[in-house]
Amino acid sequence: MITPETRMQIRHHFYAEHWKIGTIARELNVHPDTVRNAIETERFHSNQALRSSLTDPYMDFVRQTLDQHPRLRATRLYQMIRDRGYTGSVVQLRRAVAQLRPRAREPFLRLHTFPAEQAQVDWAHFGQVAVGRAKRNLACFVITLSWSRALYLEFFFDQTMENFLRGHVRAFESWAGQPRVILYDNLRSAVLERRGSEIHFNPRLLELCAHYHFVARPCQVRAGNQKGRVERAIRYVRESFFAGRPFTTLAECNRQAWLWRDQVAHRRPWPGDDARTVEQVFAEEQPRLLLPPAHPFPTDLVMAVGSRKTIYVRFDLNDYSIPPEAVGRSLTLVASDTLVRILDGTVEIARHQRSYQRHQEVLDPAHQEAVLKSKRKAFDATPGGRLTQAVPETETLLDLAFAQGESAGRQTKELLKLLDLHGAAALRSAIRQALERNTPRASSVAFLLSKQQRSTPAPLAVDLSRHPAAQAVHVQPHSLETYDELARHEGDTDE
Repeated sequence: MITPETRMQIRHHFYAEHWKIGTIARELNVHPDTVRNAIETERFHSNQALRSSLTDPYMDFVRQTLDQHPRLRATRLYQMIRDRGYTGSVVQLRRAVAQLRPRAREPFLRLHTFPAEQAQVDWAHFGQVAVGRAKRNLACFVITLSWSRALYLEFFFDQTMENFLRGHVRAFESWAGQPRVILYDNLRSAVLERRGSEIHFNPRLLELCAHYHFVARPCQVRAGNQKGRVERAIRYVRESFFAGRPFTTLAECNRQAWLWRDQVAHRRPWPGDDARTVEQVFAEEQPRLLLPPAHPFPTDLVMAVGSRKTIYVRFDLNDYSIPPEAVGRSLTLVASDTLVRILDGTVEIARHQRSYQRHQEVLDPAHQEAVLKSKRKAFDATPGGRLTQAVPETETLLDLAFAQGESAGRQTKELLKLLDLHGAAALRSAIRQALERNTPRASSVAFLLSKQQRSTPAPLAVDLSRHPAAQAVHVQPHSLETYDELARHEGDTDE
């Protein structure tokens, strides 16, 4: 029963605002049959003749047409009678059609199942959510046992085949078993094609069935009553759990969903006996479920990837880094709902947390450092790179020398000779003096080095940092008396 205020709102929306029955039911959160009863009560269906209307001359035609085509829409009837001279509005015609349309309802028997015999599966769409700058579709996988009404639900960012399989595997793990038969709607994840009674199931679903020893059974087309229990479970999730519930991450959403299942959904009265709860009935059903296999079914997405130039491979509109030595190779990407792994053959070369944003670079710092290290080695192998690495001030000096018309190559060659002769510290000091005197040339640096050498009595230390081979040479020290002996013998010969 509805309150008089609700009845008033229904009749106002229908007769004054010309809202459709489905719109009124959705906005006022009532069943469509409730709306029909409110606008078609007995006191509005007396045997008195209807008031004269523009639709009266066309009622026989409309009645005959509806007898032949009961599901024909009022808008199509409106076009048909308008071609025959009707000048009224479509709203008047809708009211007349609502009274004339046959209301035959198909009768159904109550479905009875045995414990652990059957489950029903379906996806439910819950709009879009923002993940960073990306918009992701939020979908809920729902599976319910037909006898106990115990359910498993999990939210995902899409309805891919991998998530469809993950929902099954995790439901079976939660129940510690699986039913013998599972009913499916005509989902693309379940049914690829059907022709009459012949059906082509998705091969991945058949693999799942073989692994867990259950049978997949599709519903008939447009026969939602055959899986009404999962349909009611989805409506229960929408109204009891999801409506008005805040969450910030997908993991938090699922945590709250499982808590709601355990504390609310499974503690509700069992439809077969109000004296027992769904949780209690499931405790009776669970031992009769099929035993799970020793290993869970693999649900990761496996695909071939590769990178031609950069250290990134692209997956789901995001870029994941790989080691620089793997660039140009054919690789394998293995993606779960939380991890992205990249394999070279059977060897894992990279592992990343999966990102559900868009156009993100997921970088392992070790991969970046390996690239920079190889670049530094290549840079040091060039004359200019070696010089800049040892004495960074040479860059400024070469730029100024080039601006004054000097050859950069010749200047670099001369500075390298000075670096080998005098070492990095002395060369750096001389270059700074040359820049201060505004004489940015290698000849000026050489002059300053020779001047510095003459003014310094102590011998220059030889810098072998750039000559690792020379550093490894072992010199055996000798006694200085040997040289005195040689000098004396040479003197005797001269005499």
